[in-house]
Amino acid sequence: MIRVSIIGSGNVAQHLIVAFSKTTDIELVQVFARNGAGVAHLINPDKIYTNFNDIIAADLFIVAVTDDAIPEVSAAIPFSNELVVHTSGSVSISAIDNKNRQGVFYPLQTLSKSKEVDFKTIPICIETINEKDFQILEKVAKSISNTVYKINSEQRKALHIAAVFVCNFVNHLYQIGNDICIENDLPFDILKPLILETANKILTLQPNQAQTGPAKRKDIQTINAHLSFLSDENQKEIYKMLTKSIIDNGKKL
Repeated sequence: MIRVSIIGSGNVAQHLIVAFSKTTDIELVQVFARNGAGVAHLINPDKIYTNFNDIIAADLFIVAVTDDAIPEVSAAIPFSNELVVHTSGSVSISAIDNKNRQGVFYPLQTLSKSKEVDFKTIPICIETINEKDFQILEKVAKSISNTVYKINSEQRKALHIAAVFVCNFVNHLYQIGNDICIENDLPFDILKPLILETANKILTLQPNQAQTGPAKRKDIQTINAHLSFLSDENQKEIYKMLTKSIIDNGKKL
């Protein structure tokens, strides 16, 4: 059994605590959290520590903190030559303090504390410096997920940018759609079947095959009518930019 320690109490840390609690292959020996109350509902309070000096030995330390804090937090771990990984999609493996063996354990999913997820469906991207550490990290990943990828730091950076486009930016567009509905006394629920069908289509079609709408058809009259309707300048600029991108998609430079 692999002994794992989690450092952090945010979204990723909390979902990992839940995932590890469901497998018999991993022993979650400790959670370090400055705000211990934030994870007390997920793990025995006796396993929660708030002082770095109280961190105990483990086979794997998972640093699940904000990107900027990774170097400082990993340097504060009071051990050397142990396997320490972070969970960031955009930070290099080298951000882990090199007094320990460096790695990355990146779950590719949008995670919120208030929303349960099935971790078995979440792809986990892993990276290590040496093969022995990779085998440990792969075993840990496969204990909670059905999909594990070996991805280096440069690939992970590209993947994270792609994820921002398909998740964070798309969700912001949901927010704009919601605002437009509210302003015009419409229920946002009316759009949810369309949202679900759009997402489901790319399970069987390439995104370029699934694209529809006035920009795809180059329906200039409808596009101009939409722009005339929009009074919010920010919404109007986003509409123009995305419309141009769709129209220009596939054009040879």
